[in-house]
Amino acid sequence: MPQSSFSSRVPSRAGSPSPGTPSLRDVVTHVIETMRHEKESEAHRIFRDAAGHTPKGTLPQTINPDEETVPGILHPGSTGVIYCSDRAMANGFSYANSHEWSNLGQGAPEVGPIPDAPERPTSIQVPTDSLEYAPTTGVKELRDAVANLYNHTYRRERLSQYTYENVCIVPGGRAGLSRVAAVIGDVYTSYQVPDYTAYDQMLSAFRRLVPVPTALERGTKYRLDLRQVKKDIQTQGLAVLIASNPRNPTGQVIQGRDLQELVALGREQHTTLVLDEFYSWYIYHKNKEDMGKPVSSATYVDDVNTDSVVIIDGLTKNWRLPGWRVCWVIGPKNLITALSQSGSYLDGGANHPLQLAAVPLLDPEHVAKERLALQKHFKAKRDHVLERLEKLGLKVEIPPASTFYIWLNLDNLPPPVNNGLTFFEELLKEKTIVIPGIFFDINPSHRRNLFNSPCHHFVRLSFGPPIEDLDKGLDAIGRLLKRVKKEGVKGFGHGYKKSLDGLPTDTI
Repeated sequence: MPQSSFSSRVPSRAGSPSPGTPSLRDVVTHVIETMRHEKESEAHRIFRDAAGHTPKGTLPQTINPDEETVPGILHPGSTGVIYCSDRAMANGFSYANSHEWSNLGQGAPEVGPIPDAPERPTSIQVPTDSLEYAPTTGVKELRDAVANLYNHTYRRERLSQYTYENVCIVPGGRAGLSRVAAVIGDVYTSYQVPDYTAYDQMLSAFRRLVPVPTALERGTKYRLDLRQVKKDIQTQGLAVLIASNPRNPTGQVIQGRDLQELVALGREQHTTLVLDEFYSWYIYHKNKEDMGKPVSSATYVDDVNTDSVVIIDGLTKNWRLPGWRVCWVIGPKNLITALSQSGSYLDGGANHPLQLAAVPLLDPEHVAKERLALQKHFKAKRDHVLERLEKLGLKVEIPPASTFYIWLNLDNLPPPVNNGLTFFEELLKEKTIVIPGIFFDINPSHRRNLFNSPCHHFVRLSFGPPIEDLDKGLDAIGRLLKRVKKEGVKGFGHGYKKSLDGLPTDTI
């Protein structure tokens, strides 16, 4: 199905400016139309009605009973995966029948055996001592193992080496982010759009962090402009920069000289870098001799106790053990002592027996086998999904160089299926889950009109699941596109089940 078969059917937008400078009337007309479109879109109304998703700080202010049933409680809103899972359940999804669905939304890798990888852990020892609480900084044996792995992998030629005092074990990546956010003072904090959905909730919950956004552009393949970053630090007084690297959801990665310059920039400008490196193994090298090599800012840290570089990673993605909830934060020693304190009241620490079970998994020889097998397997899955999407007329303009996500642009489809929320709702009818792009528009106040979001025409597809699930989901996308081509778009954009009662929204 050629791509033009969709784009040629997209109607021209009323009120679009003619070549040259648009008139005030053209601008006003466009704004009014954009606002009307959000209000008239059933998928967007369902999203706005969900607790925590109403705009904040705007007038007139309405009361959402789902948000304000308890005095003093402010609903934080849901992350993309949680919202999409709830909507899937409203359409009949359950974990008992999950095999009937294709979940291309969950940000998790397949956890079973893959070719040439070490055997999966199937049992753990539970010594009597491990029945006690673990220290909030984690078990020393595991902290030692993490430090040793990073020194072996990234710092063999460096005089400054990580020790257990540079490592804090945390119960998951979000817990690590929360601990870090809890010890950041009243500062301007830079983040990028698009990026990981949980940053939205973190920047909303920890109000001492004043969020300062930077929009990454499609035209530059979502590359972080280091010159602009330096300018922003100097002119806006940015004290902290938060970013995922490799990047979720675009699948791009800052590496080599760019990563070296970013670390140096933080050092020179006295700015703390908080880098979420959970996909550091998912690198799809062009040269075979590079297969198995990971990426980390740890390579470019000069002094582990004076460079303000904070790394968050863990077993979740790279070791494909999301259920273990064993992760870590690496940084200067004085940061780790602060994280111990914030962990004592935020989460209480990671699972004690699983920390002990994780120690042998960080042996450098074991890790090298895991990384090589993972890169080969996930690169093959990436190539398979890209090929199938192109045959469906959905060529990916910026293929992922890392992670297990595809940032899919729907702009060439006819409205209303050319926006991520409506495309997502239509795929639920086909028992397939994706994540609408607007969840990666980190917008803590939710003020932005959804139709103006730079992520509005995107969805994120995960190729984390096994190949059979990927093909099931791609088949569903194919059925949806076939319906669009055959029937037109009149049957789309409405009739969605709002809740578990199964009634369409227009009957509720």
